[in-house]
Formats: sequence, C-alpha cells, structure tokens
Amino acid sequence: MSALDWAPLRSIIDKNQSFMISSHVRPDADALGSELGMAAILEAFGKDVTIVNASAPPANLQFMNPENRILKLSADIQRDELPVVDVHVIVDTSAWQQLGVMADVIQKAGRQRVVIDHHVSSDDMGATEFKDVVSAATGELIFEAAEHLDVTFDEPTASALYAAIATDTGWFRFPSTSSNTMRIAAALMDLGAEPSVLYNLLYEQRTVARVRLAGRVLGRIETECDGRLAWVYADGKDFGATNAVPSDTESLVNECLMIAGTEAAFIAVKLPSGQTKFSLRCRPPHDVAALAATFGGGGHKLASGATLSASLPEALTKVKKAFVEMLTAPPIDQRD
Repeated sequence: MSALDWAPLRSIIDKNQSFMISSHVRPDADALGSELGMAAILEAFGKDVTIVNASAPPANLQFMNPENRILKLSADIQRDELPVVDVHVIVDTSAWQQLGVMADVIQKAGRQRVVIDHHVSSDDMGATEFKDVVSAATGELIFEAAEHLDVTFDEPTASALYAAIATDTGWFRFPSTSSNTMRIAAALMDLGAEPSVLYNLLYEQRTVARVRLAGRVLGRIETECDGRLAWVYADGKDFGATNAVPSDTESLVNECLMIAGTEAAFIAVKLPSGQTKFSLRCRPPHDVAALAATFGGGGHKLASGATLSASLPEALTKVKKAFVEMLTAPPIDQRD
C-alpha cells in the first residue's frame, strides 16, 4: 500500500462538478485503464467526466474502449467542442511533452489540475500530485484511491485496471511487482477480471502483419559492449513491406532484453511524423529513465522512452552512444 494521503482528492471531488481526464500520447494499457478507473471513481460521486487524449487507443487495445469513452482530440472531438471543466486530471504521466497537443489545451484552460502517476520523470504541472514511484502501475494507485473513497468497481472497470497493472509489471514478473500488487490483482479478480481472457486479448490477437514485422526487425538485431546491449530499429520500409504500423513494434524491445548476457536494450521506430521514437529497457543497477531524460523523455528506471526530432541514422547514433556510456561508466561507488 502506498503512503499517499488521498484526503485532498476527496476534497477536490466534493468541491467540483466537471472533470476532464487525459494521459500520455500513444497510450498503453496502464494509461487507458487508469483513465477508465478514474472516470468510474468520479462518476460514482455523480460528476461529469470526459476522457480526451492526443492519441487514440492503439488497435490492440481497442477492446478496452468498447463504448468509445476515450476520445482522440481532433478526431472524435474538436478543440472547440471540448467542455469547459472545473478540473483536469492527468494520469500515468507527469511530463508536459508526453501529453502531446493536450498539454496546450490543459495549460491554456488554466483550471485546477490533479496528477496521479508512478513515473520517476516529472515536470512541475502546477497540480495537486498523487505520485508514488514505488507503485508498479498507475492502475495500482487508482485502485487505492477507490478503496480510500469507498468506491467499488464494476467488472469492465476491474478488467481494465487488471490489464493496466498486468501489462506494466510484465504480467507480474518485473521487480516492481510487490505483495500489494498481487493483493490488488486478487481483489480485481474478485470483482470479475479474468486473467486468461485478458491475456488472450492482450497477447494472443496479433495480426499477420505484426508477426511479419517482428521477424523482419528482429532478424537484424545488433549487439554492442560484448553483448551487454542489444538493439533494433523499424522504419517506413519495414511498415510498407509488412503492411504493419508503428504500434506493432510494441514489446519487440523486450525480445532484445531476453538475450543471455544483455543488460540493456532499445528499439528505434521511425514515425510518420519524421520523428524517431525510442523504447528503452535495462536491468538493475542501470537507469534508462536518466538516459531518456537527456533526450527529453522519461519513465521508469528499467523501462523508459524518448522521441527525437532527428533522422533515424542520427538518432540511432546519439542513443547508442548514450547507452554505451551508461554501460561502460564505472560503478557509482568507484567514481571520484
């Protein structure tokens, strides 16, 4: 159980009527599940809730948004159609850059802000923060908030939160998984979440295009630092040849880290915008959140990301150099 004091959240809920919930670009299951969980909490108190992100849920996570509760700005709702709300709630990120175009919306609105997050990286958002970097997922914090506020979730929301926690913990195998994580997972199962069904929806619904992309990309894996670093990239030619999309690269970086002897891994993905998105991974005692921060990104110590406005070759050179420096730096206790 986190040491957070949820009383200020109850006060904010009691004093306000309308809320808008947002999360980071290219939302993952933790972002989506946390948004849906937070919406359920607010609606339990009779509040008006809108969920709007800069990005749509990826195709493989559309099952979490069957009623289209989670809207994409400029597609499902236009900027001039956004309701004027009392409070903006930001979940699963504490970085303005990660909000994409929603950052400008929230900043210009000038309304009260709430942040619920578990990431190390952080900006001063001028918000009331409920942040615990030890928690395995933001979904854990949403569940704890509901417990404090005496809110019980229905089966769809419990399932969304289970997906949030299970994915952010690598199906409960990452070091961040705690006994509290398992307690919450059990409670969500008691509310109707079915792990076997959710696993099938999350990991056993891949398209032929996604599988072909994986084979093409992983077939050219490279290593550095005597095998301690493994990395791959995906570009427009890969997507064109396989009929895949950038979101189909999700989880490929984890395959790199499965190679014996690896301590760190990354994948570089060339986006249609021209930017290059990096997903970064490592094993203790390394810290890819600190590495990502040097490129304007962030996340967890063992799993982070960053997006560079540079060509793929240039971005690869910069990030690979940073990884090599991280892996070859002397241990902290041996530095001057």
